[in-house]
Amino acid sequence: MDPKTEELAAALAEIRERVRARHPNGTVVADVTLPDLTRLLRARDLAEGKVASIGTVNPRPPGLLNSAAQSLKKTVARALNWHIREQVEFNRAVMDCVEATLEALNENNQMMAGLGPRLLENADAARQMDDIRSHWSSWRVEWEKKLGNSEIVHLKSIADLQAAFQQRLSQQESDYRQELQAQHSSFGAALARASGDIQEKVAADLDGMQQRLSGELEQLQKRFWSDLDEMQKRFWSDLERMRLEYEALIHAELRVTRQRAAFAPSPQTEAEPRAAEPAPEFVGVDWLKFAEKFRGSEAAIEQRQQMYAARFHQHAPVLDIGCGRGEMLAVFRAAGIEARGIDLNEDSIALCRSKGFDAVRADLFAYLHDLPDSSLGGVVCSQVVEHLPPERLPEMIRLLHAKLRTGALLAIETPNPESLAIFATHFYLDPTHRHPIPPALLSFYLEEAGFGGIEVERLSPAVETMPVLAELPEKFQKQFFGALDYAVFARKLG
Repeated sequence: MDPKTEELAAALAEIRERVRARHPNGTVVADVTLPDLTRLLRARDLAEGKVASIGTVNPRPPGLLNSAAQSLKKTVARALNWHIREQVEFNRAVMDCVEATLEALNENNQMMAGLGPRLLENADAARQMDDIRSHWSSWRVEWEKKLGNSEIVHLKSIADLQAAFQQRLSQQESDYRQELQAQHSSFGAALARASGDIQEKVAADLDGMQQRLSGELEQLQKRFWSDLDEMQKRFWSDLERMRLEYEALIHAELRVTRQRAAFAPSPQTEAEPRAAEPAPEFVGVDWLKFAEKFRGSEAAIEQRQQMYAARFHQHAPVLDIGCGRGEMLAVFRAAGIEARGIDLNEDSIALCRSKGFDAVRADLFAYLHDLPDSSLGGVVCSQVVEHLPPERLPEMIRLLHAKLRTGALLAIETPNPESLAIFATHFYLDPTHRHPIPPALLSFYLEEAGFGGIEVERLSPAVETMPVLAELPEKFQKQFFGALDYAVFARKLG
């Protein structure tokens, strides 16, 4: 057989298997046979061929006669079409019914073929059940016999275990009672022995505690009355001090009110201020060189005056009276505080202007007189008041009070006469110094002019420049050789 024939045979076999799977025909199980639909399929195919040929014209050999016959037949077929139409429709309906019947039978065969394995399983189960039913009577008798024997053996084992357990329980209970009686006897003896010791110890402890409590109670009573007397003394002392302070405060407020009214300038009677008395002239003296030699370098002075920047941060514009070489102006500029300065020395003013500072040569009394009232936020006067005549200092403070706005800050720095070291070293080095001003006197002038919140801050401890003072007793050193300078800070009250 050639390869093509073999390939064709294989294809036919595959088609046959597909058709058999789709249209099963044969037996489902050994005793059940499916109906054979082959003859019905062949009859259907022949009937469909007859139905399809209705209305067609039989072919004949070609020729003129054939053409005429065919035309005649077509004409007759079209003429009879109305007569056979219903027969044709009936035939087609019958064939549709046959086709539906075949499909139903085919689906029934497929369903039966699917039920085949289940029927086989049910048949095997039925055979097994028949076998169990046939042997059940003999099996039941044997099983009941074995069950009875097993139950007897089990009950006997339980009885033996229960007897052993009961014997062991009785023995343990007897041992426990004996041990409990022995412990009770020993505990009673120990309790009787300890009872006497405890009673004696408790009695002794109670006596000791009673004695201690009596002593502590007496001490507490004495301390209570002593503390009460001390508290009464402090209370009356504080009450007396508060009364004196309150009276002093009222007196000070009344005095400030009277002085403010008395010192208020009148437009009709206001007189021109006197200029500061000229200091003695020292021809040929270089005062800038003098300041560098005896006061210190500009960098050292700026470092020492940094404290003013923190205090005057919210008090611009600030006037620096006696600006000198401009150290204070430099501190304020670095801190971003608006400030200007005045001084009588032309060389100092020229030096300040060369550094870009706002500075003018002017007498402080004339300059303050020309300023509008309440126009300044702060005033710094460093190392100036000791150069003024004694009677001009209160006048300067009253002028400053008029030119400062309410709440403005005033700072006056000067040598500290409380330290004896200032007279031995620095004060008389400057020939233009008039007299020292004690902190109490300067504070008094400020209170009289209407300033409040007065603070005295002592600067430049003498021991830093004269280490030999450290050999003195500490209290003596602080009392007589303390700070070389001091600064007074005050605010305008109103």
